[in-house]
Amino acid sequence: MIRLDKYLCDCLGISRKEAKELVKTGSVRIGGSVCKNEGFKLNEETDTVTVKGNECRYQRYRYYMLNKPAGVITATVDPVDKTVMELVDIVNKKDFFPVGRLDKDTVGLLIITNDGELAHKLLSPKYHVDKTYLVEAESELTDADISKLENGVDIGDDKVTMPASVQRVESKKIRLTIREGRYHQVKRMLEAVGNKVIYLKRLSFGAVWLDDKLEEGEFRELTSEETESLKGN
Repeated sequence: MIRLDKYLCDCLGISRKEAKELVKTGSVRIGGSVCKNEGFKLNEETDTVTVKGNECRYQRYRYYMLNKPAGVITATVDPVDKTVMELVDIVNKKDFFPVGRLDKDTVGLLIITNDGELAHKLLSPKYHVDKTYLVEAESELTDADISKLENGVDIGDDKVTMPASVQRVESKKIRLTIREGRYHQVKRMLEAVGNKVIYLKRLSFGAVWLDDKLEEGEFRELTSEETESLKGN
């Protein structure tokens, strides 16, 4: 059971004030009858709710992609630095958080959601969700370097990295797909082959790829297909 005003916020992505106004003006019907009580408890699974004649479909969780720019940190709040959540203009923002983290100087795809269960699954080591990065190195990456990255390298932890997929883009650029999320992993992998990352951009998280129409700092809601593919990992 859920309050009507909360239901409308979740369905329509509007503020609590806007939801109450819709109820007050008689724009909301439950099971065909007008309801003017914003605190009315309804069953989000079985009750039919319409707003101005249009049926609402309950959506408890929402999922967004952000093209993270450099210079902002992956956190919900910070007393000093600007955070990624300051770039995302959504209702009830306090319920949302970034899935995992990108370093302050790393750019690219970041998933923002209020679905804690899915976030846990995506970050759990046991699921090994693929993440693809565009990596620009300080110096040329040889075939031997790429072979080492593909087969696993020692980054100073208790075990070498899992096998990775590497596609050469240019002499100093690769697309690197990893299935782990160790601390500073990509940077440490490049250091393990005697090189250094000078630019890092995440291109994909699981089956979701960064929308190339999004400028850095912009965000959009995931499509239903993207959401389902993310949940399917």
